[in-house]
Amino acid sequence: MSQETVSNSNLRQVLLEIFAASDRMNQVLLEHLEPRAWRAKLPVLKRQQGRTIAAIFAHLHNCRLVWLKWSAPHLKRPAPLDPFRCTLKQAAIAHCKSAARCLEMLEEALSDDPGRRVTRFSRGSWAPEWPSGATMFAYMFAHDAHHRGQVIALAHQLGYPLPAYDASIWRWEKFWKDLGFTDGPR
Repeated sequence: MSQETVSNSNLRQVLLEIFAASDRMNQVLLEHLEPRAWRAKLPVLKRQQGRTIAAIFAHLHNCRLVWLKWSAPHLKRPAPLDPFRCTLKQAAIAHCKSAARCLEMLEEALSDDPGRRVTRFSRGSWAPEWPSGATMFAYMFAHDAHHRGQVIALAHQLGYPLPAYDASIWRWEKFWKDLGFTDGPR
């Protein structure tokens, strides 16, 4: 079998691993975030003019629940997070649960099985549906990455920068190893 054929046959597994690594990046941020930054607001922002880090993580989790509700209603969804009341620990637990359900949804969506139940991706009633598959994965990954960037920037602006190495979101080989994936990024 040629290297290209091997790569194409593993693409589904690689995308699932990337989504798992993406959630591990979120967990690393939650693990290393200064607790005082969780609800802190920039002095120039009023309540309606920006999200706290807590609200950003609640938004990420709650968006995943919407995707699951509309795209994979057969999967059990964890409880939503209240952006004004959730704790760091509650957010970390909730993200683990919603990531696990999203991985199940993606595993089905990226399958070649004609009997799969996840055939459409909906971001909610406000947006048109898309076929499930690579675009669905890309949207979900980009959404997490966008908000991770917001969290990192906001923590820095608040005076609570994340530790440069320990909380780095660029340690992909470590994420693969932490998650038990034997082949690493490929």
